[in-house]
Amino acid sequence: MATATASADTPRPDIDVAIVGAGLSGIGMAAHMRMKCPGRSFALLERRESIGGTWDLFRYPGVRSDSDMHTLGFEFEPWKHEKTIADGPAILEYLDRIVDERDIRRHIRFGQKVLTADFDSDTALWTVTTQTDDGERSTLTARWFYLASGYYDYDEPYDAQLPGIESFEGEVLHPQFWPEHLDYSGKRIVVVGSGATAVTIVPSMALGDKSAAHVTMLQRTPTWMFSRPAKDGVANFLRKVLPEELAYRITRWKNVAMQDFSFKMARNKPQKVKDALTKRITKSLGKNYDEKAFTPPYDPWDQRLCLVPDDDLFEAMNAGKASIVTDQIDRFTPTGVQLRSGKELKADIVVTATGLTLAMAGKIDVRQDGEPVKFEDRFYYKGCMFSNLPNLAVVFGYLNASWTLRADINSDYVCRVLNRMEETGSQIAVPVLTPQNEAALEEDDIFDFSSGYIQRSKHIMPKNAVGFPWRLNQEYRKDKRQMKESPIDDGLLEFRRVSADETLEPAE
Repeated sequence: MATATASADTPRPDIDVAIVGAGLSGIGMAAHMRMKCPGRSFALLERRESIGGTWDLFRYPGVRSDSDMHTLGFEFEPWKHEKTIADGPAILEYLDRIVDERDIRRHIRFGQKVLTADFDSDTALWTVTTQTDDGERSTLTARWFYLASGYYDYDEPYDAQLPGIESFEGEVLHPQFWPEHLDYSGKRIVVVGSGATAVTIVPSMALGDKSAAHVTMLQRTPTWMFSRPAKDGVANFLRKVLPEELAYRITRWKNVAMQDFSFKMARNKPQKVKDALTKRITKSLGKNYDEKAFTPPYDPWDQRLCLVPDDDLFEAMNAGKASIVTDQIDRFTPTGVQLRSGKELKADIVVTATGLTLAMAGKIDVRQDGEPVKFEDRFYYKGCMFSNLPNLAVVFGYLNASWTLRADINSDYVCRVLNRMEETGSQIAVPVLTPQNEAALEEDDIFDFSSGYIQRSKHIMPKNAVGFPWRLNQEYRKDKRQMKESPIDDGLLEFRRVSADETLEPAE
């Protein structure tokens, strides 16, 4: 296929857009390109042998979304299942349908781990080096490099340095590397952690088909939890009386508005939200409610809330199959966990649901004219690109809403930029931030969240300014409006073309 943005006297890339990852973000970008840039070539470079990203990697019991699928799903593809809080297999089914119906699968290159990507200003091309599992390397050139590689390290989860864990004689598991055929029937299980993964695993192992004898969630610090039905009654009613796409759009905006309202309420009136969450949990647990286990030392949405669909965790606790212990680990013993309080938790299996390690740019060695790109020295541009870095875009989803909301608006924006490049005959699009203008920017905390995985990783994250466009926002409705209404030619995003003598010229 001919490359639309290349002139007769500039090198042609192998593909127009190299998309790293075939998870939600990568598939979303591919679908947007099929709809909005049909003349351009692309490839999804996926290190694994199947699509899905997170939803293919994580195989622990009960793995599910903690966002509703009317917002975690794409704006262009209605969610058709009755349950809006979906499990991993249902999400993979949704993605499989998209890649097949939209003719994306043939563009996916499986088993290709991206090692390096270097942008050459003379040719306006990215040279991307990939490697297979058996060590074979290959290169390709692309006009654009789109990072849809997620936000965490696939190879190394966070090591919480649990004291004496090596002395435990039972099985130690991490949710990121769950064994395929684990039999935990009748076993005593301790899940270390109190985040979304732990809150998912505990009821699933306690109440599932292979029910454990007992599951204990061992937490150092409680997490704010909220319960909601796994089925969205309004969504299912609308699907019965309205065309499917219209029902989906209405439900999507309803849920976006509810997410936004809840987050702002938590930030503006935290005590009111605390009281409401506590009242709901107290009602669900009754005499089994323990204030110590459900009262975090921080306000709601200082960290992400944990979803308890259909009260499943509380049901497991009321049935005597699960419990929460709030304490600190003194050390592990051969038979369990010795706590600081003096109590010992006996265990056959320990699950270390202690969190993820963030990774910038999928740990790819990204370079510009041979020089390593230090993302921590760059400012975000419209939550999508980076200052003075040409022809590169990234997806880092919302912390206070569904990841895919960001993926959708970034994909749409990049397609608009690609089309503008074609109109101007340019090969380069770069957000220009001069030293003088950068000095005048007021920096902002990129993530105003106290979560451990966020705080541990701030040193690798790009810079964030107080004012748009040099920032990554956490407000979807505002972002969507700004991205759509602000012109592509905003005076900051420069379009350039490479002439025959390999010098840069401004585009018309």
